Amino acid sequence: MKEKIDSIIKKINEDPSFKEKFTNEPIKAVEELLGIDLPEEQINQIIDAVKAKLKTTDVVDKIKGLFEK
Repeated sequence: MKEKIDSIIKKINEDPSFKEKFTNEPIKAVEELLGIDLPEEQINQIIDAVKAKLKTTDVVDKIKGLFEK
């Protein structure tokens, strides 16, 4: 599951159109990227993990920005 989360995060960071799709329709975006239809509970766990990791990255980047000034 970690590999799936990492691949989704990588795609979000590299592809602005995928990022927009993930923001608007996360279930559809993840299923299309992974190429599989997962049970809703599993897909929601993946989406929650991706969102949490993205928020953590945003916070770290903001903190780094404070120290670089």
